[in-house]
Amino acid sequence: MDRLLEMQTFCTVVEAGSFVAASENLGMSKAAVSRYVSELESRLGVRLLQRTTRRLSLTGEGEVFYVRCRELLAGVEEAEAEITSRNDVARGTLRVNAPVSFGISHLAPLWGDFHARYPDVELSIDLSDRLVDIVEEGFDLAIRIATLQSSTLVSRRITSTRLMACASPDYIATHGSPAKPADLASHRVIGYSNFTTGNDWPFEGPDGATSVRVRPWMYANNGETCCGAAVAGQGIVLQPGFLVHKDLEAGRLMELMPAYRSTELGVYAVYPTRKFVTPKVRALVDYLVSAFPDAL
Repeated sequence: MDRLLEMQTFCTVVEAGSFVAASENLGMSKAAVSRYVSELESRLGVRLLQRTTRRLSLTGEGEVFYVRCRELLAGVEEAEAEITSRNDVARGTLRVNAPVSFGISHLAPLWGDFHARYPDVELSIDLSDRLVDIVEEGFDLAIRIATLQSSTLVSRRITSTRLMACASPDYIATHGSPAKPADLASHRVIGYSNFTTGNDWPFEGPDGATSVRVRPWMYANNGETCCGAAVAGQGIVLQPGFLVHKDLEAGRLMELMPAYRSTELGVYAVYPTRKFVTPKVRALVDYLVSAFPDAL
């Protein structure tokens, strides 16, 4: 039996969380997936997975073997990438992770045009507002909206967006408008739970950099939820321009404290640091850079 296929099957079962899901991902029967894993365990002489009716979990030996298998399979993929990168044909499955709201509003309209240009690329889009480990979770590329810190990942700036403090006209009429960041401490605030600065909202104003610690009455891990609550008059939000611009244009939200600007965020395509970048990754990065203006 092909040892690499055994390893790939085992890793897919771990990542998919079940034999049924792994069989769908691999395009083989559940019985075949189970047989591959069982024969792998028999050959190694150890149990790699604990099986119950509800879930699968790795044994101690399974955890060690999974990490080593992932490293080996990544090496095989890199070797293949080195060969395929010598021609410029973008092909194969391209796994992309992106934030939910940005993925829906700004990326979804582009996928059809990208596929028309690169018909041999099959797109697999995963939307999540959590910070994924793109190497560990097997993504080819991720979109990050952040002030990037030093990283082992390669990044390329696609565009930028600015965080803006906003509230609805109804909220302002009832509670007043803050004149400076310090005033936010006494206002109803809707917090975004994935902010790297937590409840500390940074601003740059006439007197330089300042920060205020807000006290949200509610948190959400999705920016559109925060904005929807703000439009309904439930409080003040700090959200990126690409999310609030339509509500600002329609008058549903108003920007607060125009003399104070909050953080400028870059929108980046990030991918693993590898010597050989596959044509499909290079094609998507170049396409996204050309598709977006300098700022949103």
